[in-house]
Amino acid sequence: MFEHNDIDKYHFDEIPLNQDCLLMSEIYMEEFSDSLIKMLEENEGNPYEVGYVSYVAGRKINQNSIDLSWYPNVHTRFHEVSISIPKEKIKVCVGCWRYDIKPYIFVDHEWLEQLYTREYSVFALIDAIGVKNAIRDNRFTKEKLVNLRDKLDLLSARHEDISFISFADSLILKSNWSVGYFRKGIECSYEPEVFLRIIKEIQEIYREVLGLEIFAVLTQGSNEYYEEPLLHISDTKNHICLNSLGVPFAELMAIENSAKAALRNKVHPPAEVYMDEQYYHSLNFMFEFEKNKKPKNTYKAIMKAKEPYYFYSSCDELLSNLREQYEKH
Repeated sequence: MFEHNDIDKYHFDEIPLNQDCLLMSEIYMEEFSDSLIKMLEENEGNPYEVGYVSYVAGRKINQNSIDLSWYPNVHTRFHEVSISIPKEKIKVCVGCWRYDIKPYIFVDHEWLEQLYTREYSVFALIDAIGVKNAIRDNRFTKEKLVNLRDKLDLLSARHEDISFISFADSLILKSNWSVGYFRKGIECSYEPEVFLRIIKEIQEIYREVLGLEIFAVLTQGSNEYYEEPLLHISDTKNHICLNSLGVPFAELMAIENSAKAALRNKVHPPAEVYMDEQYYHSLNFMFEFEKNKKPKNTYKAIMKAKEPYYFYSSCDELLSNLREQYEKH
């Protein structure tokens, strides 16, 4: 297959980085090859009509894998997810300069199916501000803390697809979502905007009950515990598993630590919401909202090929600039 002088073949360590590529199942390799060669020989052939593609961009080639940005949705929102393809799952990478055909990365069919059918997650870390002073001033009472817990119970009851893990002064939120896969009847369930509305409600609860402000950190990405519930609670009720690796929470902490360092060094003012760039860009803002010009800062992520950014803003600014259909649930 792909035997033609005008077809570019890339070895694994030659796969182009930081440019548009296409991901395709190995089951279409032969048909794509035949169609491409026919087109090059000016016979009837159109490789663009073969199979289905995903949009990706290579970021870093490792010894046994390649890190990519995957774009599961470029039609209704700009959605980027960091993924990694094992070297053994890549069958071939080809392109064609003559017809400006971008590199096609053909991969193991089962691996690609799993990419589409597995679940992913949105994570949020919410912290109250001024807790130490409140403790010193004896402003926390059992009645206030129970009232806080009860109000969070009511809020979580309205969002059963999101897990709420709370301490008195902080919360962790997690939701699972699917990218959508029409071939198996799976609909896209990604709606990151709902987290902003929940954070706004939590902000109001903390102001009312404890008289404290909050800030939130958000990110999104892969979840290795796919096809599992949001939480695992043991039969004896004394073991809770978030059904997640620690990597997303390490990323939340990395953003938080970078933001705190930036505040100490007066790099930027405090904000209510700090968002990983992939989560931020996936929000459905109004067209006139110039999201790329909004303030941002770098942070060190442990599983991303390039140094990423976090964006920071207020809840009100973010919510008021969402497209109309996303302003309310």
